[in-house]
Amino acid sequence: MIKGVYIHIPFCHQICHYCDFNKVFFKNQPVDAYIETLGLEMKMFVERNRDQLHIETIFLGGGTPTALSSTQLQRLFVLIKQYIPQNFLQEFTTEANPDELTHDKLVVMKNNGINRLSIGVQSFNEDILSRLGRTHSNQHVYKTIQMAKDIGFTNISIDLMYGLPGQTMEQWVDTLEKALELDLPHYSAYSLIVEPKTVFYNLMTKGKLILPGEDLEADMYEVLMNAMESKGINQYEISNFAKSNFHSKHNNLYWDNVSYAGFGAGAHGYANGIRYANIGPIKKYMDAIELGEFPVNSTHEVTANERMEEEMFLGLRKVSGVNKHHFEEKFGVSMEDVYGQALSKHISRGSIVIKSDTVALTKKGRFIGNEIFQSFLME
Repeated sequence: MIKGVYIHIPFCHQICHYCDFNKVFFKNQPVDAYIETLGLEMKMFVERNRDQLHIETIFLGGGTPTALSSTQLQRLFVLIKQYIPQNFLQEFTTEANPDELTHDKLVVMKNNGINRLSIGVQSFNEDILSRLGRTHSNQHVYKTIQMAKDIGFTNISIDLMYGLPGQTMEQWVDTLEKALELDLPHYSAYSLIVEPKTVFYNLMTKGKLILPGEDLEADMYEVLMNAMESKGINQYEISNFAKSNFHSKHNNLYWDNVSYAGFGAGAHGYANGIRYANIGPIKKYMDAIELGEFPVNSTHEVTANERMEEEMFLGLRKVSGVNKHHFEEKFGVSMEDVYGQALSKHISRGSIVIKSDTVALTKKGRFIGNEIFQSFLME
């Protein structure tokens, strides 16, 4: 069953220096026509896959969905309601920039079923924000979150980043303190990964990007985990922390390796055993749909071995880990038969623990998650 929908809005008023997602500057783009094209793609997909749809989550990402005007957002929501069956919908999230969330946009979102906001804060140090290419200030964050609460939003998450250029431990601790003072139900925190085709990558290749070392980054991660725990914000995934009942249902679909549809230029999806990526350039994406074609750029049929690999390295991201009984039910073979050697190695090192029927990373294991995940890739 296809349980999730991801919708990509590739427009930004400002391009962040670390971002490698499919995005373009908003100005002079065919934004209104793009929204209508999204509607056509959703219609085509739903007509072909109607029997498999059990949509529990919708996620608007980007780019920046809040780059759209309130009128454009309203039109997008009309099309989503028209084409995406919502009788099982539990969570409807949008990503947002603090300086783009106006009162009007928040009202449009609330009136159209958005029940979760994921706000890109990244840091409470304004020098660092400037280095990242962010345009908001701390005041934008405080004002926007209060406005969202006043309008009736209760499920609000903010994104934070660490391991940033020139970032000190003191600055990271200060950001965490300010973030936790907001007393939000959900926090995501990611270490910087320098990706190709970004401003930071270009600076790094020229030797002009000074990053904290691996040891300091690991210390920042430990401080993060301890700070969240001290406030009763439980870690439920390597980079995600929440109060009870506020886990991201949409992201859980990814970690549970469940099928989802991806709509929009450059969007990714996983349906009918096939992972696919849409055409990235906006005009080419729109041209394909105008011709009545699915705007798919590449597809990959996931093999049985790859499905087992994904079950492990996605599932181990969750603090709850991977259920051995569920694994055997799903693949017809026991986890020990496939991965006995890798499991034994990491158990002896203290990075994986088996509790009753579940395999999970220990706290020590979370520091070297990527290294551990490699062990579950079959040659």
